[in-house]
Amino acid sequence: MPVDLNGYWKMISNDNFEEYLKALDVNVAIRKIATLLKPDKDINHDGDHIVIKTLSTFKNYNMDFHVGKEFEEDLSGVDDRKCMTTISWEGNNLVCVQKGEKEGRGWTHWVEGDELHLELRACGAVCKQVFKKS
Repeated sequence: MPVDLNGYWKMISNDNFEEYLKALDVNVAIRKIATLLKPDKDINHDGDHIVIKTLSTFKNYNMDFHVGKEFEEDLSGVDDRKCMTTISWEGNNLVCVQKGEKEGRGWTHWVEGDELHLELRACGAVCKQVFKKS
């Protein structure tokens, strides 16, 4: 049984985010704003159906998916691209592969104690974020 991701999570650290955004060709003005934000994650996890809401004062992003089923992801508001996305469990890690214009794009979520970890990847850039359950 995979780990339970349900809950409201508040960001406590965000390392190398600007380099990740540069790898996605996000313009400098948006990068500067985004690096100042401390978004929260609101996750509803019910079996293979997961909804991840990333909430901030600047922009919100909702991801609604079924584990193991490929779908077209519209990344408007992130880097304004579309990609084919598949999310699957690898042990207790929720792993996302995003196929599109950017090589090696995706992310991994996992839980350690009361912390939710997120590793974002694109074109060799890696950002590590940590959230604490509230």
